[in-house]
Amino acid sequence: MTDAAPAGTVVVEREMPHPPEKVWHALAQGPLMAEWLMKNDFQPVVGHRFKLSADWGSIDCEVMAVEPNKTLSYTWGAFGVGSLVVWTLKPTNTGTLLRMEHSGFGPDQEQAYKGAKYGWRRFFASLEQVLARID
Repeated sequence: MTDAAPAGTVVVEREMPHPPEKVWHALAQGPLMAEWLMKNDFQPVVGHRFKLSADWGSIDCEVMAVEPNKTLSYTWGAFGVGSLVVWTLKPTNTGTLLRMEHSGFGPDQEQAYKGAKYGWRRFFASLEQVLARID
């Protein structure tokens, strides 16, 4: 977890021992995304609207940017909170530096912000398990 984020922003940054292409595959393929994030109808196409679904409800999203193996961003709308998730992949000598920034939480959305902080840590742990398993 990185603490240098602006107020209302959750940032998780991890060094992954996998090349950017492999990390991208897990981020941008709907079936793999379902294994570490949530059920979805995601497609890595700018303007594509999709839903992330869990037992507690769903999140309305729209793809905002796609640059394969480098960046992916989408809106994240749930429970009256509109926010933005931005993934950045940077190659390193040992794999990929993966950064996720979830921004847009207002001062009156403390519960959503805390939920995102907790949730993204769990999602990253699941993502690491998926990456360790896939080719």
